[in-house]
Amino acid sequence: MGPTASGKTALATELYQRLPVELISVDSALVYKQMDIGTAKPTAEELAITPHHLIDIRDPAQSYSAADFRSDALRLIAQIQQRGNIPLLVGGTMLYFKALLDGISPLPEADVAVRAQLEAEAARKGWAALHEELAKVDPVSATRIHPNDPQRINRALEVYRLTGRSLTELTAEKGEPFAFPVHQFAIAPADRAVLHQRIALRFEQMLAAGFEQEVRRLKQRPDLHPELPSMRCVGYRQMWQYLDGECSYQQMTERGIAATRQLAKRQLTWLRGWPDLSWLNSEAPLEENLQAVLSSLS
Repeated sequence: MGPTASGKTALATELYQRLPVELISVDSALVYKQMDIGTAKPTAEELAITPHHLIDIRDPAQSYSAADFRSDALRLIAQIQQRGNIPLLVGGTMLYFKALLDGISPLPEADVAVRAQLEAEAARKGWAALHEELAKVDPVSATRIHPNDPQRINRALEVYRLTGRSLTELTAEKGEPFAFPVHQFAIAPADRAVLHQRIALRFEQMLAAGFEQEVRRLKQRPDLHPELPSMRCVGYRQMWQYLDGECSYQQMTERGIAATRQLAKRQLTWLRGWPDLSWLNSEAPLEENLQAVLSSLS
């Protein structure tokens, strides 16, 4: 695990050369095809040398959830173990790691008909009235959700109407816990300024590699729009705004780097509270980190 631009891939690649491992990507952006430069996806040549599972498995118009990841990861882990290899999960999408290890609440999938019904009721009565309805069936969620937040009101009432149980009740339940022993490592620079420098350098390298052209091609597709999960990925949102004329090229660059820094900060916040985690220093020699991992496995 680790924040963006911390050196996860380099360490995983080296481990692949030393151990009978198979890599599973834990990254909510790398699942998407045609999104290569802005996601810092390993190149075709790199993937030929060090194959990764769960890269390029979705079209950008499709969604991919933490539940999808858990299902895919558990299936792959079983297959990898059957081959006599070690599953090595590598990435920075902490929600995916949490879903895999802790399980997922049994929430129903979105239902278009129920959502449309709630939208129609809101048009007649107002969202405040639906918030009052939510307070009767799920007071905890009603306290947490603002009366002017129609998206979350809709989802909470949708869950109740589909299951007869409150969102609060269902989210307290978890699926089956992870059944395997794990060794968990996080890699990050000891100095936050070093991470910021890496992030800025990598964003500039993406721009030089043709990131603008990549998003222009995606933008030409009529089925893609900026509210899709894929197009809300860090960097893509800012480039889309630039191409729409909402900001200058310099502003896009500054916003993209700032958004990536914010992502790294959120990742580090997750990791600081993560149990049973061994820390590795990005600034240390690669061989030193490699030996730290290998010695913990022996």
